[in-house]
Amino acid sequence: MSEDENKQSVLAQYRLQQAEESLEEAIFLFNGGKSPRSVANRLYYGMFYAVLALLIYEPYASSKHSGVLSYFNRRFIKEGLFPESMGRLLNKAFELRQRSDYREYFELTREQVEPLLDETEAFIDSVKAYLSGRQAERNNS
Repeated sequence: MSEDENKQSVLAQYRLQQAEESLEEAIFLFNGGKSPRSVANRLYYGMFYAVLALLIYEPYASSKHSGVLSYFNRRFIKEGLFPESMGRLLNKAFELRQRSDYREYFELTREQVEPLLDETEAFIDSVKAYLSGRQAERNNS
């Protein structure tokens, strides 16, 4: 493995760690009866950090969340690397976070965010499996 590939791998692992920590925080907040807005925020960031781990290996950079989501959908969903349900989930989490953080009088409920807990875990696990498979391919070539 070259030095650049090693740096990419370390950064990808860091982003995956951030994803897992965000999910753990969401579960902690949910189980503690805290604000569904805060739970949705952490769930979105769990998925967002997982996507950033993917983008480390891509010729793409963006300072905007909308750009990252657009690239993920174009590159990974439209090309069939991940199921469309993952794109829909990420977009839903982004929209919920945007609405709950920036719109007045928008309140999320526990019932709205509860299903996202397992779905976010599955999203992160799928990204980890994909990256693990890529790593194995690189090691075999």
